[in-house]
Amino acid sequence: MPAHLLQEEISSSYTTTTTITAPPSRILQNGGGKLEKPSLYLEGDIRPEIKDDIYDPSYKDPEGPKPKVEYVWRNIILMFLLHVGALYGITLVPSCKTYTLLWGYLYYLLSALGITAGAHRLWSHRTYKARLPLRVFLIIANTMAFQNDVYEWARDHRAHHKFSETHADPHNSRRGFFFSHVGWLLVRKHPAVKEKGGLLDLSDLKAEKLVMFQRRYYKSGILLMCFILPTLVPYYCWGETFRNSLFVATLLRYAIVLNATWLVNSAAHLYGYRPYDKNISPRENILVSLGAVGEGFHNYHHSFPYDYSASEYRWQHQPHHLLD
Repeated sequence: MPAHLLQEEISSSYTTTTTITAPPSRILQNGGGKLEKPSLYLEGDIRPEIKDDIYDPSYKDPEGPKPKVEYVWRNIILMFLLHVGALYGITLVPSCKTYTLLWGYLYYLLSALGITAGAHRLWSHRTYKARLPLRVFLIIANTMAFQNDVYEWARDHRAHHKFSETHADPHNSRRGFFFSHVGWLLVRKHPAVKEKGGLLDLSDLKAEKLVMFQRRYYKSGILLMCFILPTLVPYYCWGETFRNSLFVATLLRYAIVLNATWLVNSAAHLYGYRPYDKNISPRENILVSLGAVGEGFHNYHHSFPYDYSASEYRWQHQPHHLLD
């Protein structure tokens, strides 16, 4: 995550991440040494308002017949058309004006920031505090990304962490690469996702007026911010063709943002190494990090979901605090 673009107001309690005195929940292997994973409930908890994004190893899938898979044909058709449009957009890239390509790249970065710094680090995990101007910026950037509103995104992501790799995980990677990448959006949610997701404490999200405002006007917001604006700006501001504006700046850019995010759910759960916790599926995947703005350091993130940092390097710079 390009954290240098943010002016975060980080809670002073984050100093507890390097001065842990509580008993560790378990020992994690890290190369030649042992890395202690801190207890879920530290003295002076850094996030007293949220616990439902912490992995629950006691939850197991109940035995019994699997429910019938129900396809959502509207989503299947729309996803197919989007990717056909994106593939056509690739053929148009050489004919685009330089400003159009720069515009598409800028829109990609802002959209990614709305997911990584916004829906993910701020609202799903509450890893840092943000003043109103930053929250407004991130809610707009998140709407540009069109990956469900913040409330729904955070609810599904907390369920993903708490019930990881079970049927209550919305994009359970044990159901295969395709399902965890995009297939989960093409079928009805597993009953366990609905059941367990409905039990999560989302009071912090419901209490935030900005999040509820976005949810209330989300359809209008994504129509404007994800499709109309990125198409019309190149067309009117520097005379780009409408075809290039639509298929490159909008559809191709949107498809790239989606797939970069989805790779965190699929590739970063299946391919890579696990230096922090070998007992969980998420992995460190450098290639995913390149496309998903640093989010490919996934073994670290699932081991320490409360850290605003996207990678492990900050911990490696201070190993004497955590290593035996």
